[in-house]
Amino acid sequence: MSYVDSILNDLKKKNSNEPEFIEAATEILESIKPVFDAHPEYEENFLLERFVEPERVIMFRVPWVDDKGDIQVNRGFRVQFNSAIGPYKGGLRFHPTVNLSVLKFLAFEQTLKNSLTGMSIGGGKGGSDFNSKGRSDGEVMRFCQSFMSELHKYIGPDTDIPAGDMGVGGREVGYLFGEYKRLANVHVAVLTGAGLEFGGSLVRKEATGYGLIYITQMALKPRGESFKGKDVVISGSGNVAIYAAEKAISVGANVVAMCDSKGYIHDENGIDLDVIKEIKEVKRGGISEYLDYPGKRKTSEYMEGEIIWNVPCDIALPCATQNELSEKSAKTIAKNGTKFVAEGANMPSTNEAIDVFLKNDIIYLPGKAANAGGVATSALEMAQRSSRLSWTFDEVDQRLKNIMENIYADIDKVARDYDHENNYVIGANIAGFIKVANAMVAQGVV
Repeated sequence: MSYVDSILNDLKKKNSNEPEFIEAATEILESIKPVFDAHPEYEENFLLERFVEPERVIMFRVPWVDDKGDIQVNRGFRVQFNSAIGPYKGGLRFHPTVNLSVLKFLAFEQTLKNSLTGMSIGGGKGGSDFNSKGRSDGEVMRFCQSFMSELHKYIGPDTDIPAGDMGVGGREVGYLFGEYKRLANVHVAVLTGAGLEFGGSLVRKEATGYGLIYITQMALKPRGESFKGKDVVISGSGNVAIYAAEKAISVGANVVAMCDSKGYIHDENGIDLDVIKEIKEVKRGGISEYLDYPGKRKTSEYMEGEIIWNVPCDIALPCATQNELSEKSAKTIAKNGTKFVAEGANMPSTNEAIDVFLKNDIIYLPGKAANAGGVATSALEMAQRSSRLSWTFDEVDQRLKNIMENIYADIDKVARDYDHENNYVIGANIAGFIKVANAMVAQGVV
């Protein structure tokens, strides 16, 4: 049995009740097997035994009082996975599906993603099973204050810098930061995704979506392709999906479908993104409301309970949530002639779906590379706040574009170096892993 297989078997035994974490670990470890022939020092230093274990896991209760005066209790988490190349960095997710398995998988992925950015940031992730839907601003504020009253003990600008994620937008980051500032009595870059009024960065809201388009453009270019005139399907209608759509449309794409958890909007002539923004960013409503707007096109249709990947397209951008794209949907995508799949969400494609993409010669860009624009711009926000500077939109956007272009160049080169040309799963995992592994070896047994 190989070194990697033995570690993976042991990991499955120890974490048998954590399917999301096991799925992510399997995908990563299987793809980095070629590294160990070239780097025997990793096995000699028992590197994988340490690499697959979080450095620290924090779990706590979050009691808060709702508008009726009733006491509610949620669970809070922070998984500080790896700090070999820098302080922990990764989002906070507030959603009913949050549990330890999900956060360990996200933090593990984040470690490699952050490594790929070329910046000195380690990997972490956190959140709560709190659901903000239907809650008032006052209830969200009281929850965030209670959550931070415990979390603040474990984070700091040189220790762990959380950011927003699913269910944690500008409102939540504001409440969280306010409570941290009150408790710690310092105004520092301890949370990114802050408002522009108190240290936030331009482009942060757009960064993940824009970055997704920039790296996809890099994959299209050497193959004689571009977004111009291409039909694009984007799952989701949150922050990542909206700004991926915005940038894709700006470079000539025809975005024909977007969705939320209830169903999808399809228009072969292109959706009206302004309507989507009004529904999701202003009203916080359901995408089904699209048909009620006068600005919608006559060719629009809403499909409730249907899978968006049945809509034919040239480029598929899954931007909703983990495991949203199954093997069956991947086969449909392949059958429909889609040539490119790039992930805006974290691990939205199952391992079986990824196998379908690779076997059908679909150019597939995994999330740890393709959606790294968000955390990269968070690091740019940290730099601006530390130096008390504010860069223009164009300055930040150009830095983001450069980072995404460098990520593509790195994963493409590594895939070629390890004789797996066009396999960006292997390229991304190995490129991210080697930097972290070398730092861990250099720092000894810690």
